Amino acid sequence: MTLIAVIDYDMGNLHSACKGLETVGAVPKITDSPLDLEKADAIVLPGVGSFDPAVRQIRSRHLEKPIKAAIANGKPFLGICLGLQILFDSSEEGQEAGLGVIPGTVRRFRSEPGITIPHMGWNQLDFTQPDHALWQGLPPHPHVYFVHSYYVDPLDSHLTAATVTHGSQTVTAAIASERLVAVQFHPEKSSTNGLKILANFVQQVQKLALVS
Repeated sequence: MTLIAVIDYDMGNLHSACKGLETVGAVPKITDSPLDLEKADAIVLPGVGSFDPAVRQIRSRHLEKPIKAAIANGKPFLGICLGLQILFDSSEEGQEAGLGVIPGTVRRFRSEPGITIPHMGWNQLDFTQPDHALWQGLPPHPHVYFVHSYYVDPLDSHLTAATVTHGSQTVTAAIASERLVAVQFHPEKSSTNGLKILANFVQQVQKLALVS
């Protein structure tokens, strides 16, 4: 069975994420133990809330170094929503330094007529890495569920795996770099498309486990 550590730092919708992973055949374990992160086949970092409290919680639980080490060592990693944003250097939402795994900044949507902030509800992805394993078996422009006022702006645009357009603003909706993937939307709330994305992630974890 595929054991996936789901990081608990008091900022995530852990049970929804776990239910989604269980549905696609993984065994999720909610944990804040660095040892559990080391033993797991993969790591999921969910998140709901604000940037500064999130990174403070990560650091207060001594999880920053284990997270960075896991990513650096090539352990499959999936960030979700705030779990994507805190991987970046900094955010316009707060003052704390992010984890700095991905160079770039988290920015706020600009106000403009006809759009709401936060960007909330169903919207379509546009793939910029269409052949990535995370997207296999999905329609060309799948609808997924978003809830966010801020978006990530990576310095290296090649890391962007998908974008989303809100009003006139097209922003990064997912990043992918080797075995690190992270998404702004909530796959666990995105019905069939979201479950397919989680299934693709778990399938890649299983393939890597067989190879190793």
